[in-house]
Amino acid sequence: MDHHEFERAFRDLLREHATRDGNEQCVECPDCKQCTGCTFCRRSSGLVRSHYCVDSEHCIDCTHCHGSRDLVGCTHCTKSEQCSRSAYLDRCRDCSRCEYCFGCVGLVGESFCILNERYDRTTYFKLAAQLSRDLPR
Repeated sequence: MDHHEFERAFRDLLREHATRDGNEQCVECPDCKQCTGCTFCRRSSGLVRSHYCVDSEHCIDCTHCHGSRDLVGCTHCTKSEQCSRSAYLDRCRDCSRCEYCFGCVGLVGESFCILNERYDRTTYFKLAAQLSRDLPR
């Protein structure tokens, strides 16, 4: 196989993968596409080994995430993108090993932050609840 044959075969494989709508080894995942090994997800695509995720895309090993994309090993994240090994993030981007963050970008190993500013636990929950009520879902 020369590089031209490789490139042609690779393009064919990408095209075939992009048009695949079915799920593999998923349980009770209505309106999902291209997912593998998931359970009880809805209206999502490209999930792998994820559970109870809704309206999410390209997440791996995630649970209970909503409206999120490109997450790895996250749980209970909402409207977050490109985060890993995090929990209870809302509207966060590029965070890793974080928990209870709201509107944060690029944090690593942080907790109870809003817009990258750390708060005590009580204040965080008060402000996050207010923001959740006021911001459009």
